[in-house]
Amino acid sequence: MKIVVLSDTHSDSVSSLSKLLVEELSTSDLIIHAGDFTGKQFVDDLRRLGKFQGVYGNIDGPEVRHELPEIATIDVEGFRIGVNHPAEGGSPMTIESRIRKKFDNVQVIIHGHSHRTKNEKKDGILWFNPGSATGKFPALKKSYGILTVEDEIKGEIIDI
Repeated sequence: MKIVVLSDTHSDSVSSLSKLLVEELSTSDLIIHAGDFTGKQFVDDLRRLGKFQGVYGNIDGPEVRHELPEIATIDVEGFRIGVNHPAEGGSPMTIESRIRKKFDNVQVIIHGHSHRTKNEKKDGILWFNPGSATGKFPALKKSYGILTVEDEIKGEIIDI
């Protein structure tokens, strides 16, 4: 199973994404977005591209917050994936400790907010942040993530 992971796109629609990424999204088994869309149209666009799950971020307005939860736990082929974008904002330096408290019994935690990519296993949990696919400020680079689910879950960061 292939899961394409986005976060911090800070855009109103999928038209801001590269054609290559849109193709990747449309051929994935699942799309997960970890918040900071900025517009409901982007949520609707992702739903049209494929199976979609997501959470709202700290800059998302009422329309997005009405559509999506703050926190999600997704079951995928026997694995549990936690997704959160701290709606309260806060320092990226303390993000892991704040998010970790929100999830029990997960194998992966996907988060946004920092715009910094992460694909790192700590204490048996894969911490995964795809960065920003649009490179909106203060992104370090344009990127997205792919999680491959087989006997285990493996993450890959793709630079655009």
